[in-house]
Amino acid sequence: MNSTMEQISDFLIVGGPVVWILLGFSVIAVTIFLVKLWQLAMLRAESRKNINMALEAWRERDIDGALAKLSEKRPVESIVAYSMEALRHANREVATVREEAERRALNTLHDLRSFLRPLEIIGSLSPLLGLLGTVLGMITAFQQMEGAGAQVDPSVLSGGIWQALLTTAVGIAVAIPVIAMHAWLERKVERVAHIMNDSVTQVFTSKEGERLAAVAAREVLHAA
Repeated sequence: MNSTMEQISDFLIVGGPVVWILLGFSVIAVTIFLVKLWQLAMLRAESRKNINMALEAWRERDIDGALAKLSEKRPVESIVAYSMEALRHANREVATVREEAERRALNTLHDLRSFLRPLEIIGSLSPLLGLLGTVLGMITAFQQMEGAGAQVDPSVLSGGIWQALLTTAVGIAVAIPVIAMHAWLERKVERVAHIMNDSVTQVFTSKEGERLAAVAAREVLHAA
């Protein structure tokens, strides 16, 4: 264990500031990933069980039963519940209800996508930083070789080269899992967006939704 820690410490010292920056990037990326995992787990945004039961009750004109199955604490369910409640009251135009539901959906997706951009940036910058460290290390190695003149020690040159290549290896090692984490989280958000769009559309296109929309249109026309 101690030898492993010593090797890691040596790598950090040899790699220089670039490796320290990449290490910081990795800590930030892991933190973001864990926070997003916790957020998705708490919101249960991908769960369709309650939504499917609510839609079934909605199609059977059991509006109270449908609303009772939905939780305001879950983003998709709250938007479906809003759509049902707004159609039920029949005091707003259907286009306005759709627009408000879309606004709420976009806000929810924006919250779910928060901090994904930093993950993308870290995944893109890490290999470039590693390459920069390698170039700087190679420059230093060749400067040492030039300063040695005719007394060049091949071991000095080879040692400088492997130290320079170390930063590229660290950059790639950081980038690969970060890119994978970003892609996985993006897919999660895309799935939530699909569930949200599909569920809300079913509220409006079902027979009960069309019936309530017609009632709302008559109420708005009468009020005018």
